[in-house]
Amino acid sequence: MRKRRNKGTAWFLAAATVLGLLFAGYPLWFGAVQEQRSEIEIIRFYERKEQRQEAQTQGEEEMSYAELWEAVQAYNQQIFAECQSGLTGPEDFREPAVDLGAYGIDAFGVISIPTMEVELPVYLGAGDEQMAKGAAVLGQTSMPVGGANTNAVLAGHRGWKGAAYFRDIELLQMGDRVTLTNLWETLTYEVVEIRIIAPNDTDAIRIQPGRDLLTLLTCHPYASGGKYRYLIICERRKEGF
Repeated sequence: MRKRRNKGTAWFLAAATVLGLLFAGYPLWFGAVQEQRSEIEIIRFYERKEQRQEAQTQGEEEMSYAELWEAVQAYNQQIFAECQSGLTGPEDFREPAVDLGAYGIDAFGVISIPTMEVELPVYLGAGDEQMAKGAAVLGQTSMPVGGANTNAVLAGHRGWKGAAYFRDIELLQMGDRVTLTNLWETLTYEVVEIRIIAPNDTDAIRIQPGRDLLTLLTCHPYASGGKYRYLIICERRKEGF
């Protein structure tokens, strides 16, 4: 009887050990899967961008891209003229400015942050689905195409199920470079301000007249449940700065 009990205990301990290892390793595995998906979407984005450039060179650019460009510019001008009246709280962040599905597009661009060793696809609207896949442009903020009177605010999880995303945002310092590539060009920005704000502080992320800004937003402190928000404000610079 004692041998049977010892054997049963050994099997139980072995099974518990395996389950424990699987549980501990799940975030790493899931994070690797998420990062691989991001890499695939980034490759698809650059392939789409290259196809567009080739078609443009041959004078055969698809009308949908021209229509998207017009829609993006109209949106940026509208929210500035209306003083972002639709930006009243975090619930407004979820709604995308433009339905990219209508143009056969998923990611709008790619953000690269060398200091953090991060490159992520950029989606429109900061809903759960978009945030799970990469960086997300907050609704009622500017589309990331640059220009005076714009402030594109990109939110990212501070680590999500093993994927880094904006986890290491505190590595960024004044003067660091951030680039945003959309279907038309690559925009280069420099970190000019770092702030910690309340989650409902929409004034801190509004357009600043005359300036061309890109703002990164994530939870703070790390693994705190989002008590505050960490804000990195970047300003457009010429290439080669």
